Amino acid sequence: MTKSPIVAIIIFFAAHFALLVGVTTPEKFVFDEVHYVPAARQMLEPVLPQPMLNPMHPPLAKQLIALSIRFFGDNALGWRYPGTLFGALAIVAMYLCGLALFEGQQPALAVALLAFFNQMVFVQSRIAMLDIFALAFGLFGIAAFMHGFRRLRPHLHFALAGAAFGLAAACKWSGLFPLAVCIVIIGAVRLLQSWRTEFADGSADDWYRPGLWPDFGMLGFAVCFVLIPALVYLSSFVPLYGLSFWDLVEAQRRIFADNTTTAIAGHTYMSSWPSWPLLARPVWFLFDKVGDDRIAAIVFLGNPVVLWAALVALAVCLRDFIMARRADAFLIVAFYFGTWLAWALLPRTLGFLYYYLPAATLASLALVYALRRGSSPRWLLWAFVAVAFAGFAAMLPISAAFVGTSMETFNRLMLFQNWI
Repeated sequence: MTKSPIVAIIIFFAAHFALLVGVTTPEKFVFDEVHYVPAARQMLEPVLPQPMLNPMHPPLAKQLIALSIRFFGDNALGWRYPGTLFGALAIVAMYLCGLALFEGQQPALAVALLAFFNQMVFVQSRIAMLDIFALAFGLFGIAAFMHGFRRLRPHLHFALAGAAFGLAAACKWSGLFPLAVCIVIIGAVRLLQSWRTEFADGSADDWYRPGLWPDFGMLGFAVCFVLIPALVYLSSFVPLYGLSFWDLVEAQRRIFADNTTTAIAGHTYMSSWPSWPLLARPVWFLFDKVGDDRIAAIVFLGNPVVLWAALVALAVCLRDFIMARRADAFLIVAFYFGTWLAWALLPRTLGFLYYYLPAATLASLALVYALRRGSSPRWLLWAFVAVAFAGFAAMLPISAAFVGTSMETFNRLMLFQNWI
């Protein structure tokens, strides 16, 4: 594990460089940049104008975009650079999750590569939207929780997780989903302990043990998963509202109202949560004709090689969690289904495939788990990583606008009519 910091740094710079290539193409707004970039520009004003733009989301991600605009200028690089930075950090966070679950450099590296090759992180990192920021902070929180899960004294790791989840929520309220998963996990463990539950053939690999976290009581839980996230979250509003209690309350009321309303018009690329794992309806961020037979396209679809195979791997994890009570399988299942199915509980009718981004990224853990299970040969995992890279490379013409493609290639990549 002594090599872990060096490997993490290498992963960060490699991913950051790959995400930066061609990021300024096109030099105009793409998809929802039309909402978030003007809101970030507004934050650079000496006095915040009214009405505030984009009040339906917390400010942190927009503040980060604003800082980038101040540093790089009000241009495509200024708008999109923070996304590439946090996209690279998200890949590092997946590496840390892999270390926590599999306790080895090779499987952790495979997790990071598969997370990058799933196409979703790549596309979402190169557009000035909020999701990649919430993803990166949320994944660091999950990594910290996973590292603390098997420790007798998880206090520090759980506190770090709480802070990361507070930052994720300060970017977008969906950053609360992994925090909710952690609360449910801890509640389930404490409930079984209160019932004095013991497995007849218990082992160190069980997701539940009677002696888990003996010194982590209610106070520690409240501090790590309520107080710290709340303070970190609310601190992001201070630059906008100061310490005005009622302004902070009104800001939360507005976010809640805007994100739970059902009175939202339909959208060409909208989809519902049951369809997301099947990649049934992608979101086209850009489709420009740049020549007689050339187009510049950016589609948020996901790499089918990775994400369809992940569904089988998740079934393996679910089976091992139920039948073998394995802690690693349990954590994968909990965070995947928790960050996906949370959308089913919301009254909001408008949904998009990019809401599936956290769950899809975490699915890389399931793939590595399944491909290393039992007596599987070591080369099998790396063969799949190579196939995943081939799928990623094949999709580059519709993932990065600077690559460009022909209509023939476009039609070949669109396997189904509802992808268009």
